[in-house]
Order: sequence, then structure tokens, then C-alpha cells
Amino acid sequence: MKLLMHICCAPCTIYPLEELRSCGHDVQGLFYNPNIHPYREYRKRLDTLAQYAGQCSLPVAYDEGYDLEGFLRNVAFRERDRCAYCYRIRMHRTAHVAKEAGFHGFTTTLLYSKFQKHVMIKEIGESLGKEHGIKFFYQDFRVGWQKGIVRSKEIGMYRQPYCGCVYSERERFYRAQGIEKSELAGDSNSVNGDCSRASLL
Repeated sequence: MKLLMHICCAPCTIYPLEELRSCGHDVQGLFYNPNIHPYREYRKRLDTLAQYAGQCSLPVAYDEGYDLEGFLRNVAFRERDRCAYCYRIRMHRTAHVAKEAGFHGFTTTLLYSKFQKHVMIKEIGESLGKEHGIKFFYQDFRVGWQKGIVRSKEIGMYRQPYCGCVYSERERFYRAQGIEKSELAGDSNSVNGDCSRASLL
């Protein structure tokens, strides 16, 4: 199949790309992640992916612009549901581009992380596939979690310490300070936070 793969970052790309290619699929990437904050972190991830893509001959489209404001407007006052929105907008863009460009299907590197909400990603991907009239290619890439970590370290790849959004970065700070989730119960902006550890490699 000719697949368009949404890419959240370079470390999470290693195993899914190797696995898909080993099965004979023609893979191209799309970097669309308006959730990432701050901008210097966004550039680090983009630049790391560009370097890796060049090394492994992976064609990648980089979405122009950095719509952080749009992301924040849509999650403000709905922080507990931010992960569902974040998954949906990124895979929605991927499905749209894949359909328009004549791909057979689309997938996402989000399926690689042990810390993402895997079932939610799968459900949203399948729903978007039906909505756009294109196949959502599902595979549980979590089985290659350790392999991807080892490989990223071998090649000296930048590995980010939090999922991407400002909320997950804040939760990383809280954990570093030893603040438990129970202590955040009175914080109206606190969230269940599973995805805040999504890219802790």
C-alpha cells in the first residue's frame, strides 16, 4: 500500500517506518503538530525529523505555519478532552492530504507510544477514515517500543522529554517537583494526563 504516515517526532518514527517498509509498503510522512509548545521545541522536533528523513530516504511534507493559537483556542476550558482533540486534528489533516494525493491509506506514529491513549487513537483514526473515504491503516507498533529507543540512542537523536503541548510540559514540571496528581485535584486546568508522558523515551 501507498501510505501517508502522520509523524509526531523522529524517535517515534523509527520502528513504524522499519516495520511498514519490511511489509512492502510505500511510506511517506506528514509533519503536522500545532500542539507542540514552545516554538523552539517545535523546531527541534522538526529539524530532527528532517535530518532522520534524509538519512533513511523518507519523503516528508512539512505543514507550513505554526497554528499554536488555533490549538489553544480549541482546548481552552476543555483541557480534560485535549488529547482527543489533538489526535483528531492531526489525523484529520493526514487523512485529508492522503485522500487528495491518491494514497491508499493513512496511519500515525502515535500508535507507537506506550504512553498515548492507544484505543482512542485507533477509534478516531477509523472514524476519520470513514469520514474521508480512505483506509486507516492500523497496526500496534508498541511492540517495537524498546527497539525504537535503542536505535534512537545509537544514532544520537534528540528525544523530547514530554508529549508536546504546554499542559503536558507543565505536568512534567510537576512530576519533577514530586507533586502528585491528587494534589492537583483543585486545579481546574489539571487533566488525567496519560499523554503527558507520550514521548518519554
